[in-house]
Formats: sequence, C-alpha cells, structure tokens
Amino acid sequence: MNKSLSESNLNDQITAGEQNITPPNFVFTRAAKKRKEQDSPTNLMELPYSATENDFHAFVNEMRGMFNNLLAAQRQEFDNINPTLKSIQETNAKIEASIEYLHIENTELKKKIKNLEQQKKEDAKYIVSLEEKLENVQKGYRKANFEIKNVPKVEKETKEDLIKLTTCLSNTVGVNITKSDIKDIYRVRGRKENISNAPIVVEMASTLLKMDILKNCKAYNKRNTTKLCAKHLGCAVNKETPIYVSEQLTPKASRLYFLARDLVKSTSFTFCWTAYGNVYVRKDENSSIIAIINETQIQKLYNSD
Repeated sequence: MNKSLSESNLNDQITAGEQNITPPNFVFTRAAKKRKEQDSPTNLMELPYSATENDFHAFVNEMRGMFNNLLAAQRQEFDNINPTLKSIQETNAKIEASIEYLHIENTELKKKIKNLEQQKKEDAKYIVSLEEKLENVQKGYRKANFEIKNVPKVEKETKEDLIKLTTCLSNTVGVNITKSDIKDIYRVRGRKENISNAPIVVEMASTLLKMDILKNCKAYNKRNTTKLCAKHLGCAVNKETPIYVSEQLTPKASRLYFLARDLVKSTSFTFCWTAYGNVYVRKDENSSIIAIINETQIQKLYNSD
C-alpha cells in the first residue's frame, strides 16, 4: 500500500469501506456449567430417612427424660416443703387464735377501763361532797371561836392564865366578857417544839359575842396609832410584841385565805377578809363581793384580771 496517498483518495477509500463493513455484534454468550450431581434436590431426597427419624426419637426421649427428672425434683421439693407449710399453717392458726383472744381481752379491758373512769368521776364527786360536808362541820364547830396570835408564852402556863389574857383583851377593846362566856381556851401545839408564841384558841359561848370581839379589835387598830400588842393582854414581858385577833379558820379556809391575800397583792383586787369561816374578795367598793370556794376559782380570777 502506498503511504503517500493523496487526501482525496483516502477519503474515497474510507467511504467505500464504510459501505462494505458489517457493524460489530457486542452480545456475548456464557457456557452453562453443570452443577454437581450431589447438590441437586433429587440427591437430597435420597438421604437415608431412617437416620433422621432415629435422631428425632432420641431427642424426644432425651427431653422426656429431662422433664421427668425435673418433675421428680419438683415433687421431692414439694414433699419437703409440705411439712413446713403445714407447720406454718398451724402456727398461723395459733397466731390468729391468739390475736382473737387478745382482741376479746382488749375489748373487755376497754370496757373495764371505761367503767373505772366513770367510777373514778363518781368517786371524785362523792369525795368533793364529803369534803364539803366535813368543811361545813368544821366551820360549824369553829363558828364561835377566835384566835389570838403571837402572844408570848410564860412558863407553866395554865388555862387560868389564858382566860386572864382574854378578858383583859376584851376590856381593852370595849367588850366585857366573863369566865362563863368562855367554853374552852387552849394554846395550839406547834409542829415544831419550843415555840413560845403559838396561837391561843378561844371557844366562846356565843357566836355573836365572838363577832363583837373581832369587830372591836379591828376598830381599835383603826382608831389608835398604837396597835394591839402584848401589854393590852396584861403581859408582863415583851409588852410591845404585836398581837393579832382573827377567826379560827379550817385548814382549807386558811389555805384559801392565804391565796386570796396573794391575789389582792398581785392583781387589781383591793379587799380580802373572812366572815363566819368563809373567805371573800372584792375589787373595789362598787364591785360585787366574791366568795372564794376553792383554789381553782382563785386561778380563774388571776386569769380574768
């Protein structure tokens, strides 16, 4: 072939070649490979069926044995637990019976306590009633009595000496009494020994006469700058020792009188006095008179002031 072909000749040859050349075919084909005969389904179906069934039966028997062993173990465990459960049930039954018994006992005790509390209230009311009756009896016994306090004691003192002291006092305050007006007279024994100025109790024959002596003694102290003292009773020693004349109060009334005087000192109450064995307080001359009955009443007066 001539390498020096002209351009026109080259083009002519390309055109002629394009008309004669067949287009290439790009479709490729693969040769099918044969599968191995042992991989075909037909060969799988041809496996020995008897071997698979034996394995299955063996598996079933093994599982059955395992379940049987498990059941046997559970039965044994239940057999061991049953006595314990029975014991627990018996214990629970005893506990329930005990609880029921305690409940019944508790109910009975509550009833008894309630009855005792009610009885206590009734007893308290009865005791208060008895105390009031005893207080009234003691007041009645003391209604004609008065006390002379802080009188010096002489050696070998007799009732006659005490009567002379009392008559001398009555003459000083302007109430003339005689020996026959005095039912009894004595000096109270003190709680401590060797007390020389224990009170003198005078039991008069008349309550009115007693009230006259108390009234005149009070008036004498208001009227005179020199208050009643031992010399007004005719005492030869310790003449200037002050003496005090008052009603003979019961132990309860004495306690109330002491508390009532503290009430007057601490609050707006102004007056506190005794009459016929009773204790009275008053805020002022225009207020009402209050009879003191018990200590609770005094506490209420403190709170209300």
